[in-house]
Amino acid sequence: MILLWSLTLLITITISAAFTTYYFGVASRRRLIISTTTSLYDTGLLDAIEEKFEKEYPIDLYFISVGTGQAIEHAKRGDADLILVHAPSSERAFLTSGYGICRKIIAYNFFVIIGPSEDPAGIEGCNVKDALTKIVKAGREEKALWVSRGDESGTHLKEKALWTLVGFNWTEIRKENWYVESGTGMGKTILIADEMEAYTLSDIGTYLKYYGDERISLKVMVSEEKPLLNVYSVIAVNPKQIHDVNFEDAITFIKFLTSKKCQNLIANFKREIYGKSLFYPAVPLLRESPNSTIAQWIKEFAYFNGTECPEEYRDKHPELYG
Repeated sequence: MILLWSLTLLITITISAAFTTYYFGVASRRRLIISTTTSLYDTGLLDAIEEKFEKEYPIDLYFISVGTGQAIEHAKRGDADLILVHAPSSERAFLTSGYGICRKIIAYNFFVIIGPSEDPAGIEGCNVKDALTKIVKAGREEKALWVSRGDESGTHLKEKALWTLVGFNWTEIRKENWYVESGTGMGKTILIADEMEAYTLSDIGTYLKYYGDERISLKVMVSEEKPLLNVYSVIAVNPKQIHDVNFEDAITFIKFLTSKKCQNLIANFKREIYGKSLFYPAVPLLRESPNSTIAQWIKEFAYFNGTECPEEYRDKHPELYG
């Protein structure tokens, strides 16, 4: 009887110890929520970053993949600890309204205007201004279609800025029959444009992913011009505004994104598959070649008051900006 009781006690202690060890193993890993753009998520880059980060830190990353406008709203509601987006005007408002802090530019690439190989508007090889002008003309002649995300994402904001740059009133042309709004993310918008044999604006990363996977046949018609520059930034949610955010781990993740190892990951991500980088690392460029043409474009497009993050929004983290 004593032997049976001792055996039972031993089994109970062993099971409890095993359970306790498992419980604390899970509890020791913290959670960090990132609200981000579909263009970053769809390419698989964030999966690669997550894998390396989680091996190094006891932090589990969770991504909310939406357009930039929605990503910012999630953060304002306290549903995310930081944002990873590509719309400088919206990012500036996020900082100045008190919701964002410690902004860092981490990567860049270019938007591209893509369209069917038949190119009914005849835009291949044109500059942005001529290309969009021809698309409007062909659209009004019922020869071409344009698909817009129409979702206030970073891509959509860029599109609207391009229409203004070219001299068209976006609020007026969006009412015309040739202009179609998908109201969805980048990947789905590309698929819709491909099905409709239409033109659209895409970030190069998402386009290369879908084209490389043979999911679309659309071709790049216009690319790598200054107006098509696409800059990605990370911003922590201000704990003084949203009190229950995981600010400490957000700073850890920002430091990881700007580290040499992660910047190299960004530079080499799937380059051997697509023959070119989907994204380019911005940190070494701005630090080591600040006077290069691309660096100057980034500063002109994505800096605020001559810096990626004015001092009043750095929360005493000068190590991020040395």
